[in-house]
Amino acid sequence: MFEIKVTSEFNGAHNLRGYEGKCENLHGHNWKVEAVVGKKDLDKLGMVTDFKIVKNELERILDGLDHKYLNDLKIFRKYNPTSERIAEYIYNELSKKIKRISRVTVWETDSSCATYFR
Repeated sequence: MFEIKVTSEFNGAHNLRGYEGKCENLHGHNWKVEAVVGKKDLDKLGMVTDFKIVKNELERILDGLDHKYLNDLKIFRKYNPTSERIAEYIYNELSKKIKRISRVTVWETDSSCATYFR
């Protein structure tokens, strides 16, 4: 099995509704996002897929999150915009354009992250 990984980042604010603690209050993060694509066999060029294609699609999705109050976005009106839900959202959006997404990891700090995969 082969995997490639691209990383990017976005900045945004959120608060966790119903949470008892500091994260209940409005605050922001500089989120780092990792998207991994896996494939058993390489294509005729010897690649899983072109890094540029994955990077461009990831950037397109993150542009919709960057410098936003995430709670106001349609997808997060029903669910808290936790790192877990953000990873799930990015995974689902990426999988519409990129085949064989293995997982998406969202880092909200240098020491805390959440990963979504199927």
